[in-house]
Amino acid sequence: MRLPIVFEVMKKKKKRSLVLTLSAAWLLIGVGSFAYWFFTQGRPFSKNLPVGTNIIPQDALFAVSLTTDTKQWKKLREFGTPETQKELDKNLVQLLDRWLTNNGYNFEKDIQPWVADEVTIAVLPPPVVKPVLKPVPTEANIAYEQSMVIVLPIKNPAIAKKMLAQPQTLKQGKSTDRTYQGIAIKQTEGQAGEKLSGTLINEQLLVITDNAKATERTIDAYKNQTSVATLGGFAENFSKTSSYQPFAQFYINVPLAAKIAVTAPNRRLPLQVLAQLQNNQGLAGTLNLESKGVRLKGVSWLSPNSQRVLAVENKAGSMQNRLPSETLMMLSGSNLKRLWAEYVSTSGGNPLAPIKPEELRRGVKSLTNLDLDQDLLSWMKGEFSVSVIPNTSRDGSPDNFRAGLVFMVKVSDAKARVRQSAETALQNLDDVVKNQYQFKVESATVGGKPVVNWISPFGTLTATHGWLDDNVVFFAFGAPISDKIVPKPNNTLASTLPFQQTVPKELNPAKGQFFLDMERTIKSFPLNLESPAQQALLSAIQTIGITTAVNDNRSQQYDIFVELKKSK
Repeated sequence: MRLPIVFEVMKKKKKRSLVLTLSAAWLLIGVGSFAYWFFTQGRPFSKNLPVGTNIIPQDALFAVSLTTDTKQWKKLREFGTPETQKELDKNLVQLLDRWLTNNGYNFEKDIQPWVADEVTIAVLPPPVVKPVLKPVPTEANIAYEQSMVIVLPIKNPAIAKKMLAQPQTLKQGKSTDRTYQGIAIKQTEGQAGEKLSGTLINEQLLVITDNAKATERTIDAYKNQTSVATLGGFAENFSKTSSYQPFAQFYINVPLAAKIAVTAPNRRLPLQVLAQLQNNQGLAGTLNLESKGVRLKGVSWLSPNSQRVLAVENKAGSMQNRLPSETLMMLSGSNLKRLWAEYVSTSGGNPLAPIKPEELRRGVKSLTNLDLDQDLLSWMKGEFSVSVIPNTSRDGSPDNFRAGLVFMVKVSDAKARVRQSAETALQNLDDVVKNQYQFKVESATVGGKPVVNWISPFGTLTATHGWLDDNVVFFAFGAPISDKIVPKPNNTLASTLPFQQTVPKELNPAKGQFFLDMERTIKSFPLNLESPAQQALLSAIQTIGITTAVNDNRSQQYDIFVELKKSK
């Protein structure tokens, strides 16, 4: 029960939105594999790329390669909880019945003897996206006509030819034969009205599509060498994530996906956002199964024609040495000022942006009378972090928080002028909190270092700020946990086994890092999710670690590891 996940993609309705289709793709990535390169051997630009990259058209929205290795699928079943395994089994059985059993085929008997190590599926957009002329475009009257392509490499041509020469007799429907550019194509119409086309190319690839035109587009890409493998930057960047016999590998055509998303009803992207996305060429990644979980290595790159360039600034990697071992979550980055500028440039005019830049600026000005860019971010050019630290010393009183939120940031440098800018901003904040909100602002000492406490009118310690050294300022909100970071803890987050085993180290220096102890976080903050499937998925995760780094001014990499519980 390995290939049905491939066939499930081809089963999707053609009139679904891109968002739903991409969601299906990400699910495939979670259970997919890296590609078979046998067919591309001898073509330098395709070596070590997913199977079919020299046959899948350049305008493919995305492609996912999946393993057929029984051992890897067996290893997948070692992870998760009884609930997640039950959900997986149910879906796989349904898909087997839908695409093989109902058509008279058995995977072990009819497919496995001749198929190679991996298969690939791809989604092609319609040649032209045209809404049906009605007063108000809706999900039902816009024809997307996306096509699915599945590529099965053949390791045993003799067995494959024998099976293809003796196809199963259709209980309902009909089949016809035709040729295109000298290549034979068999078309079938199934009992549910599905129209599938199959063709054997060079006796090494079996290509199946759900659209006759998609078959022709695939043959054209092969004949004219206009496949995704010939896209600028594709082969070079894809190779950065390659590994030996991985479990999944995928590619997403970012600008084309964005164009399609513009036409999606109720989800249309503003032109400003589309313009920003056009700078990005692709996103690719490889997923591997390891002894304790799954690892995803990804890379994104800009279009060769893009005017935008990336800042090569990898300065993260020290904040975990300032946090205590019990830290539940940490997110760090290299330069907060630059990160904000990048966010502003890509989120302007986007109604789906989680934070509207102008609204945040107005909010900061209204609450503190400070200018977000000039008074605060101007000196926050160093590494920063946001963390959640549990209040393990709670005495049970109702006004104590379960955890504290800690923000740390290095000032641009330790020069007096920059330090003074930060000091001025902190003093202004103290004045606002004291005069406008009637908080008590008191000086105190923690671990031999001076700090400032904000105490609410009800007498509860609400926040603490101070300096960890000459150029690192911190804010602790909620629980009184400043004594856990001042002075520097003896047992740091960086020294813990979960952090060391989860957060990838290969990308060094790093642009940013993320760590989440999911198991302890759920215990501390129980989640009430409506979906049992979501609850089961989160319960199967122990820790998550992410590291990012900018390779050059046109590409950046991502290394993600998810530690999973083992099924019993």
